Parts: sequence; structure tokens; C-alpha cells
Amino acid sequence: MTLFLSAFVTLFVVIDPPGCAPIFAGLTSGATAAQARAMALRACLIAGLILVLFALFGEQLLGALHIELNSFRIAGGIMLFLIALEMVFEKRTRRREERAEKIRATPEVEDVSVFPLAIPMLAGPGSIATIMLLMSRAQGTQATLVILASLVAVMVLSLLALLAAGPLMRLIGTQVEAVITRLLGVLLAALAAQYVVDGVRAVIG
Repeated sequence: MTLFLSAFVTLFVVIDPPGCAPIFAGLTSGATAAQARAMALRACLIAGLILVLFALFGEQLLGALHIELNSFRIAGGIMLFLIALEMVFEKRTRRREERAEKIRATPEVEDVSVFPLAIPMLAGPGSIATIMLLMSRAQGTQATLVILASLVAVMVLSLLALLAAGPLMRLIGTQVEAVITRLLGVLLAALAAQYVVDGVRAVIG
């Protein structure tokens, strides 16, 4: 349960379903309810599949590139720390909104399930690095299944957040969303620092 909660919180903060929901609502403003539901489901399935592939075969990829896990822990921790800084200072949300504006400028209803929703909003560099970091710390089959279960739980919550995007945004408002994003950013910064500390400690040891 401790491992599940740790992995769940880390993935939830990095993937950030509450932050993706308003972007999705804006991207699908011209689509019907059925089209929006289909895009949300397709995006979560594609993102989940990508993250599962990196979770299962990411270590072999690192081995083929002759990259040690401790080096990846340090690099991944630094990357997550930069994402945390962007969340605290709202740069990540701004960049997502700019990307959404470019797609919204097209006159027809565009399928946004693959880009930018699945990649890079849900399955971006941060979430890929995170799932690989979590799997590198997993000891045995049971721990691997627990981490995969936490990933599935986060993707289900992401799907629910996307489906409820419109009513959710009207309920919480932009100011509450900004506060939540900043709090999650501080939490992610602490988790990222711990990854770097673990990696450096292992290298020195």
C-alpha cells in the first residue's frame, strides 16, 4: 500500500489530470459530446499504452544505450524538478494553453486525442521518466504490478477528469486550479530532489 500510494501520488502530480482538464475543454469546444468522449478515451488509452511500454521495457532501452540506472535517476530527478518549477510559476499551464490556441485556430473540429493530448500532455517526457524511475526501484513482480496498478488508477482518474472537464472548470474556477497546480508543483519538487539524492548516494556508495 505504501508503494502504491507513493507511485500514485508521483504519477498523479506529473501527469496532472486537473491541469489537463481545462485544456481539453478548450480544445474540444467545437466538438459534440460524443466526439469529446471518444477523444478523451482514445487519448488515455494511447498514453497509458505508451507509459506501460516504457515501464516494462525502459530498463532494457537504458541498457542498450549503456546508461546506468543511477545516472537516469539523477537526470530524471533534475527533469522533474524543472517541471515542478514550471508548475509553481505557471509556465507549464501557459505553454499548454498556447499549444491549444494554435490547434483551436483551425476551422474544422480536429482530433486532438493523439497530439497534443496523449503526447505530450499525458505521456510526456516527465511522465515517461517518472514511470521508468519508479520501475527502477521496484523489487520483484509484486512491486512491478503495484506500480502498474497505480498507473492504471491515474489514467482512469485522467479519463474522468477529461470527461468532466466542462462542469469541473465551472465548479472549481481558474483561481482554485492555479492554487492546486502550485501546491502540486511544490510536492513534485520535493519528490524530484529525493530522486537526485538517491541517485547521488548510490553513485557515491
